Amino acid sequence: MSEFAPQNPDFVEVVRASFARQGLMQALGIALAEVGPGRCVLEALPDPRLTQQQGFFHGALIGAMLDCAGGYAAYSLMPAGSDVLTTEYKINFLAAARGERLIARGRVIKPGRTLTVAMAEAFCRRDGGEHLCAVLLQSLIQVPVPAA
Repeated sequence: MSEFAPQNPDFVEVVRASFARQGLMQALGIALAEVGPGRCVLEALPDPRLTQQQGFFHGALIGAMLDCAGGYAAYSLMPAGSDVLTTEYKINFLAAARGERLIARGRVIKPGRTLTVAMAEAFCRRDGGEHLCAVLLQSLIQVPVPAA
């Protein structure tokens, strides 16, 4: 994988500040674990309020985490004064999401001036390993920061 160069030298602080304003991520207890040029990692611990009827992490939680992980991976490469919005995504659920921790790893596939393509993978940590449970492919658009 090629290393991307961020356009904004303050991208880590910008991503962290934006993530801190994500009300849904706060409500779901999702944490920003790592951000780098063109990549982002989010994590969630099991919580009975976030599971489906069989006790697995809920697909809606996985989808939200994957969307944000890919979105912030893309945002990390955008210039100062811009923001990011998802324009499209597709998720494939590959296995039941059960374990001690849910991890979403997003990465940019192709950055662009207007549209960026990213992917994200969800893993469940259990039994001393990580198990892939879902993948997402998405397109994101760079937009100007809204006026205050």
